[in-house]
Amino acid sequence: MTFDRKSFLYRFLRHPSGLVGIIIILTTIAMAVLAGWVYPDGPWTIAGTPRQWPGVNQAYPLGTDSLGRDLAAGVLHGARVSLAVGGAAALFSIIIGTLFGGVSGYYGGWVDDVLMRITDAMQTIPSFLSAIAIVGIVGASLPTIVLAIAIVSWPMIARLVRAEFLRLRTYDFVQSCRIIGMSDFRIIFGQILPNCLAPIIVASSVLVATAIIVEASLSFLGLGDPNQMSWGTILGNGRSALRSAWYITAVPASALVLTVLALNLIGDALNDVLNPRLKER
Repeated sequence: MTFDRKSFLYRFLRHPSGLVGIIIILTTIAMAVLAGWVYPDGPWTIAGTPRQWPGVNQAYPLGTDSLGRDLAAGVLHGARVSLAVGGAAALFSIIIGTLFGGVSGYYGGWVDDVLMRITDAMQTIPSFLSAIAIVGIVGASLPTIVLAIAIVSWPMIARLVRAEFLRLRTYDFVQSCRIIGMSDFRIIFGQILPNCLAPIIVASSVLVATAIIVEASLSFLGLGDPNQMSWGTILGNGRSALRSAWYITAVPASALVLTVLALNLIGDALNDVLNPRLKER
């Protein structure tokens, strides 16, 4: 298969940051997909002697934690939780933020004032503290964590989409759609929204990375789903043995850092590829 030199895929894979980021993310996805096959007993099974360092026993390449659970199993199964929470939370944030920002930017006037005041009110509350409060009140479960992260993350998307709609609604193609009697719904979602997908796509990588960090932080504090092993759960369990067995925290922390770094690299590459000013570069 040959790619046009100006095609999106060609330009993205040609970007060093994008290539490195996509390789790391694909590796993380492979870990999540293969977790149940490689470790069918799950991450909670007591596998061996507690606190075996990586490399001591070939059966446990990443070592064992303070209870004797295989860290490799925890990291692979934790990738499932992190990617699922990050992707779902980012999706819901984009949906909510796009609705608020699109309607606000298209109609303007009092509609814009009301919706933006709601957005401002959401942004005045510290996002992580809001997530802690929501999870603490509703209860620790993956759906609750996804909902909490989405609630505190959508204002960024709303402001981004609003700015794009304010710019695009004055263009001739929008005026033409109004003249021929096209409904507001079709103009918003069929004409304007497709023309402002580029910044939304770039922002989505940041949203996924932020959601993964927030979920890991909640799990580290003991507010994660008790039935799911995540990277934050392993970090929280390993902090008591930080001096004697620091690898217990270093292993999931490395997976977390690499995944977030990869998402940021992908975001940078998408920004370069989708930015019209860089198309001739």
